[in-house]
Amino acid sequence: MAQRSRLPQRIEQHLSVFSTDLVIRPQKRAADLDYAELFSKLSKEKPTAVFSDGEVIYSQGDAADCVFCIRTGRVKLSVVSPAGKEAVVSILESGCFFGEGSLIPGHPLRLATATSMGRTGVVRFEKNDMLRRLHDTDEFCDAFISYLVARSGRVEADLVDQLFNSTEKRLARLLLLFANFDKEGDHKAVIPKISQETLAQMVGASRARVSSFLNKFRELGFIEYNGGLHVHSSLLNILLHD
Repeated sequence: MAQRSRLPQRIEQHLSVFSTDLVIRPQKRAADLDYAELFSKLSKEKPTAVFSDGEVIYSQGDAADCVFCIRTGRVKLSVVSPAGKEAVVSILESGCFFGEGSLIPGHPLRLATATSMGRTGVVRFEKNDMLRRLHDTDEFCDAFISYLVARSGRVEADLVDQLFNSTEKRLARLLLLFANFDKEGDHKAVIPKISQETLAQMVGASRARVSSFLNKFRELGFIEYNGGLHVHSSLLNILLHD
């Protein structure tokens, strides 16, 4: 299991509140291969395709014929049910792969839609190229497997979060993660632009309910709206309150 970087003491005591990231970031142990660095090096060997904010990289049901790696920006993965209901699966940051389901035998179609959040640069690896690298390069194979195991654990933990945590806590944790409060000394003053509709899809609640909690957080001084969404460390009080 990937080890987390050292956190401020107050957050460290309650580390479990960050154990279910919807925001996926590459992680590693100090003694392990730095696979984020390896993936970055490999991605520089190929041209970068740049997508604007809200642009679809691929859609659910498209042919699954390649894997992508994010060089810059973020990518949102979402799925639509047969009844037409949409849900956000995860938000991926630079250094992450997506579309790896194309490597699964018998899965010729995309299971989700990948959409750029802000200006995003991605690198495309053809399916045969990925399979060749996995077969011929031990370093890449070990790194890719480690990455997939870490990501699978996060997705599984997120399901637990959806089942047991309240909407208010899920929203608070998500905002803190967007602001990088799971990392020491790397907090963002303003969260990148994200709609209330997307937040609602990510926490599994109605837009009206999310809007109500955002207003509550603002009234309590936990967040500010000023050309963007500014998150204060005091928002941790929501997570620490039983």
